Amino acid sequence: MNSIAAPLAPGFERSGSDAVTSTRALRICFPFAGDELGGSHVSARGLMEGLDPARYRLLVVPEVPEGTIAEFFSAFAQGGDPARPSRSFVPGARFGIGKVLRTLAGVPRRARFLRENAIDVVHSNDGRSHASWALAARLARARLVWHHRGDPDARGLRFVAPLLASRIFTVSRFSLPQGSGKAARAAQVVYSPFDTTVTADWAKMRRTLVEELGCAEDAVICGWFGNFVQRKRPLEFVDAVERLGALLDKPVVGLMFGDPRNTEVGDALPQRIARVSGNARVHMMGYRSPGHEWLAGCDLLLVPAAREPLGRTLVEAMLVGTPVIATDSGGNPEALEGGCGVLCPLDDPLAMARAAADLLADPERIEEMRTRAKEAARRRFSRENHIRQVTATYDELAGMRS
Repeated sequence: MNSIAAPLAPGFERSGSDAVTSTRALRICFPFAGDELGGSHVSARGLMEGLDPARYRLLVVPEVPEGTIAEFFSAFAQGGDPARPSRSFVPGARFGIGKVLRTLAGVPRRARFLRENAIDVVHSNDGRSHASWALAARLARARLVWHHRGDPDARGLRFVAPLLASRIFTVSRFSLPQGSGKAARAAQVVYSPFDTTVTADWAKMRRTLVEELGCAEDAVICGWFGNFVQRKRPLEFVDAVERLGALLDKPVVGLMFGDPRNTEVGDALPQRIARVSGNARVHMMGYRSPGHEWLAGCDLLLVPAAREPLGRTLVEAMLVGTPVIATDSGGNPEALEGGCGVLCPLDDPLAMARAAADLLADPERIEEMRTRAKEAARRRFSRENHIRQVTATYDELAGMRS
């Protein structure tokens, strides 16, 4: 199969030369594997919305035509994946020899696709997209920006990126490749972009939650946001809520926001929720948007995650003034540095509950933390900073194109 799967938007027909000149906008391809939305897609769209269309022409290549991701990026020109797999790779699953061979089969078609559309830079944003498009970018003589949003021990980052990537972005210092090799030299931290102007009506959102749940006005509402994967420790969140209920003389309500279909814990989570006793309750809230407004309705954000590169919800909580209690693991300390939250040991729900109880007992400390967190988030995680860093790299790579 040599044809592309869907028509391209006007302006992406091959114009006879791959050379970048001062008269042609830099052509950047954003491929996305699978069809499940996540933080990487939110960040990528935040970048794309801020790029100058006179300087950069963008092409989104979703794996699934007219799917969830295609709809999410509907404001941008799109082309069909010329080597769409018969079944998508599972996020986070081990990449064995069979998957490698499946990926290699599509490389010639993807490389031709990039050449025909005179793509200058391929910007891949997740492990499956790296695997599917990195070698094709190299063969098409396009520059590759490998945007790493995972663990520094990831095999792709350690073994493939050094061979194929022109530049490696990581979302935190924690995610930087270790050592002094080529990957480390090609990598830089680029914090994800956030709309730092967001605001939320705390009183209104809290009232909305209290009315929906039918809980007491003085209940302590603890939030969880994300996919139900082992790394995020959803069961430990339930444990911490129950422990907090035992420490306080008022009701404690845990709210878990996220798509229950994206789960690695199966029936263990609803079964554990059903066993919550004493002064605490936990509710599954489903996926709700915009997330920052529901965050604002919570008294606390509890983040029990292990080796999370840099959770978006931590920064969103900082922006709307919701205090954060997080594990001292992964990128959490980096996000909360400077006293912007409270850190506690990993896999210790009792320690998290005690940290929450201590914070709730000190309203003055909470207000000081809110002020610091908002100021820090606006300074460090603005969309403008992100775009400035990324475009500097794009322009540098354009000058390197052979």
